[in-house]
Amino acid sequence: MKVILLQDVKGVGKKDQVIDAADGYVRNFLFPKKLAVEANKANMASLDKKKAGVEAQRIKDLEDARAMKGVLEEKVLKISQKTGEGGRLFGSVTNKEVAQMLLEQEGIDIDRKKITIPEVIKKVGEHTAEIRLHTDVAASLKLEITSLS
Repeated sequence: MKVILLQDVKGVGKKDQVIDAADGYVRNFLFPKKLAVEANKANMASLDKKKAGVEAQRIKDLEDARAMKGVLEEKVLKISQKTGEGGRLFGSVTNKEVAQMLLEQEGIDIDRKKITIPEVIKKVGEHTAEIRLHTDVAASLKLEITSLS
């Protein structure tokens, strides 16, 4: 019997996948536990509509990420820190501070876990941070670290 899975079922298939399963397995396990529905015309049409909506949302998210990349790569984020001799910072600049300054200065809210700083920032000057906006889109943000006077 052909069914559409409503949830991931270990050893059987993933959510929204159409599978062909034994009638007894479907009637005695999948249907009672509400793990699947019959693959009739109405349910298949509903599944196709759902997949089209998910695909449209994925494309919109990708376009939004590309637009945000263009905005972020034009910006220079200024961060002031306490410094010691020779322009060395007390501590270092972290991804949490970059996310906080990005929100304060530009009004852009990005999760700190998406921000990667390739090398530890311990000196005054210009540095870069990589921001993962989407699985396919990453932006480079310029950081200008200055001394607090």
